[in-house]
Amino acid sequence: MENDARIRFETLLDERAQAIGTLLRGILDGNPLAGEIVRPERLVAAMRHGALNGGKRLRPFLVIESAALFGAKPRQQEALRVAAALECVHCYSLIHDDLPAMDDDDMRRGQPTVHKAFDEATAILAGDALLTLAFDILSDDLGDSGPASVPPAARLALVRGLARASGLGGMVGGQMLDLSAERETPDEAGVIRLQAMKTGALFRYACEAGAIVAGAPEGDRERLAEFGSAIGLAFQLADDLLDLTADANQLGKATGKDAAAGKATLAALHGPDWARSQLLGLVEQASALLEPYGERAAILKQAAHFVASRDK
Repeated sequence: MENDARIRFETLLDERAQAIGTLLRGILDGNPLAGEIVRPERLVAAMRHGALNGGKRLRPFLVIESAALFGAKPRQQEALRVAAALECVHCYSLIHDDLPAMDDDDMRRGQPTVHKAFDEATAILAGDALLTLAFDILSDDLGDSGPASVPPAARLALVRGLARASGLGGMVGGQMLDLSAERETPDEAGVIRLQAMKTGALFRYACEAGAIVAGAPEGDRERLAEFGSAIGLAFQLADDLLDLTADANQLGKATGKDAAAGKATLAALHGPDWARSQLLGLVEQASALLEPYGERAAILKQAAHFVASRDK
């Protein structure tokens, strides 16, 4: 990505991140909703610590821009709420990943992880609450009347899609395979499978969810899902490459942990040069999937380049 184009892209990425942050701050307040009794102050504080601590908000960005690809301007607010729900799931996963029983990290985005800032039990509950909140967001206030609303069948697809992407056969299942990889080293196909689940599933959902919000046809939904899969693999490969080559200050978290834990990654198996070559190939694959949309897909193509070339 050329320098000027990258600067414009990062500016847009930051604008979308701020919009998601603003929405999440409003959602994560201390006022109970109908059906809730009370929101414990310490739990809300822990959730806010885990969800409002910065980050690029790349997955929400992909929801919003995938919806925009199909001219979803009347449904911008709906796309934003779907993006916020997805970010709640992502943040919950980070809180739990950082726990001593999992990756045992003390820092996240340059700040103490939730279990360090609070305690382990509170961190577990904060993650649980963010996960369930995601489905509250998806099922509420997406609209059920008027031309700009998301139809009930589409809302059901959004809920079901997030459940499957984040659960047993998606992100959580991938995390289980990743933990197992510390004891039994998987082959290359096994590494690709666990990464497609642990990381790729939420990227795939992000892109398909945008198409669902916009009311895109089934074929376009599947094409966007495949695009999400490609950049999800690129994101994980770039992450593994950074774990090998970057330092902790650059990333805002510990590095070299995969090697220390004996985990196999594609970057470790084949080396940094191979990883960089594969990243270029994944960007080409992702871009090719968007060719039918012409210039309308320029931002999503830039997102693929950004994922593959990130340095933190």
